[in-house]
Formats: sequence, C-alpha cells, structure tokens
Amino acid sequence: MIAKLANWKKEPEKIVKHYQFKDFVEAFAFLQKVATLAEKHNHHPHIINVYNRVTLELTTHDSMALTAKDYDLAAAIDAL
Repeated sequence: MIAKLANWKKEPEKIVKHYQFKDFVEAFAFLQKVATLAEKHNHHPHIINVYNRVTLELTTHDSMALTAKDYDLAAAIDAL
C-alpha cells in the first residue's frame, strides 16, 4: 500500500510525510484542509508544524499499528 503513496515513508507502526511551503500562512492553509479531511475520515494525524514545514504521522492508535484508515487518509491528503 505504501508504494501507491507519494513520498510517504513507512516507519515502525506509522507512516510519515514531510512538507515544505512558501511560508507559515501557506503551511497553515494546508493544515486546515488536512483537518477537514481528518474529520471526514474520523481519523486524525499527529501534526508537527514549524514555520513553513509540516510533518504528518499516521497510525491507528486503537490497534497501535497501521491499518487501512492510515493509507486511506494518506491518499486523500495526497489528492489535495
């Protein structure tokens, strides 16, 4: 499943993707879109935001492992 995702890295029990934007406002606008998707999917990423850089980490906390929920949300984020 990870092979179908653009630039997501598989780590133990999570998938991770790093983004870099023009500035903080652009990064935050992206995060607002991610928040809307996360609510729609009822699955929420761990988010790290430092100025124009954003890191998203996806794991299914209930099972402490990767599930289809993680890959589905990652694919939806990639479609933004």
